[in-house]
Amino acid sequence: MRTQQEFDQAFPVQVNIPVQWGDMDAFGHVNNAVYFKYFETARLAYFNAVGVMEDMQADQLGPILAETHAQFKRALVFPDQIIAGANVLENHEYGFLMQYGVFSQQQQAITTLGTGRIVMVDYNSGKKVKPTEKLLGLIAQLQQSHESA
Repeated sequence: MRTQQEFDQAFPVQVNIPVQWGDMDAFGHVNNAVYFKYFETARLAYFNAVGVMEDMQADQLGPILAETHAQFKRALVFPDQIIAGANVLENHEYGFLMQYGVFSQQQQAITTLGTGRIVMVDYNSGKKVKPTEKLLGLIAQLQQSHESA
């Protein structure tokens, strides 16, 4: 995946985010911890697109980030406008594996790829639960509508 077109094909949910001066560290590039905030922004946009946050408020069943990973390909610097994308790669018994990407408008390149393992949790009991059929259906519908677009 190298071009914006390939990025657009890979990520059905995308968010435009300006790189802030305060995102940079003493080495003059965006600090590595900030990328996880970019991933979080894309993840929450994805969750909103499939109604996870509404279900969480109604039923107290929601996602928790169990594991995350980033692969840094290029440094980001201020000023820039990025696109953070999210996608579900795999469904698992108690959640799913998400993929994230960061595309730099200034560099016209993908700067970062990442993953996050999401586990669904009953916030009343603190125990993991299986994703609902409704949620799995909405994820499949979002993925399919994006692939056919």
